[in-house]
Amino acid sequence: MAFENDRNDWYLTSDLEDFLARAGEFLRARPAGHTVHLTVTETLRSRGPHVYGDADPEFGVLTGREGKEEGEEEGGAEATRVRGTFLHTPPYPLCLTSLTEREADALAARLAGLGRELSGVSADRDTAAAFAEAWRRRTGAGITLRQRQRLYRLGELTVPQPVPPGRARVVGEADRKLLARWFEEFCADSGEVVARDPGEWADERIERGSVLFWETPDGTPVAMAGTTPEVAGQVRVAGVYTPAHLRRRGYAGAVTAAVSRAAREAGAQEVLLFTDLANPTSNGLYQRIGYRPVSDFAVYDFG
Repeated sequence: MAFENDRNDWYLTSDLEDFLARAGEFLRARPAGHTVHLTVTETLRSRGPHVYGDADPEFGVLTGREGKEEGEEEGGAEATRVRGTFLHTPPYPLCLTSLTEREADALAARLAGLGRELSGVSADRDTAAAFAEAWRRRTGAGITLRQRQRLYRLGELTVPQPVPPGRARVVGEADRKLLARWFEEFCADSGEVVARDPGEWADERIERGSVLFWETPDGTPVAMAGTTPEVAGQVRVAGVYTPAHLRRRGYAGAVTAAVSRAAREAGAQEVLLFTDLANPTSNGLYQRIGYRPVSDFAVYDFG
């Protein structure tokens, strides 16, 4: 059902600094749950507004309290308290923090009324489902569950045994072509949108020194793993990839353990990663390394 009479306190802006001034404290208060918002906004801040695509990003901040008792006065701290946010970097799905069903419906109504076009939604499991259903009601769009994800947090790091021959090393300029190609292959494997130029993606990670290769004793790269920039004490392991013909040899586990250790040693308070729940192999591997479940997420596509 729709909640036609609920207050709609969503503030929309295309100004990143305005958004962070309003919602930054809220996002940093729960760095694990808000990891995507934190890392995406940091990338936009450091690389520019069109790093994810040609369209201008849009942000939203929900303030106040859900509902108001009869006779209760407007204003006060509760009226300005942030209770939810969104960011949208087309062509990627709308990304939401946790919302109630009412809040998700109010946002769907607001965006549909403005004629916004959305490719999908990504959020914690319940929020994503609530918004997807509200968007279907409001627009008539078809909705398809693309992926169920689980967010993990690193506990005690354990290197999977046996460790394959070779070592981890930081990716450098000489690796640019291979890194860009592996990024494309990773996106194809995982069903991710490739909206960024692979070469630019590789350049950014080489500049930050944030990707490790696992290489065999003869120096041949066989797997990669990277991390997002540190924001609010958290980093997220991302882009774990082994070419298909090199899998099941322990390379992914070795390079993931190495990049996780490097993040810890660099001072990250929380090391996180997402997995596809449809892949029991990766979920089992990350748990053996020491990652523990935090919460479940979902991505829906809109037709």
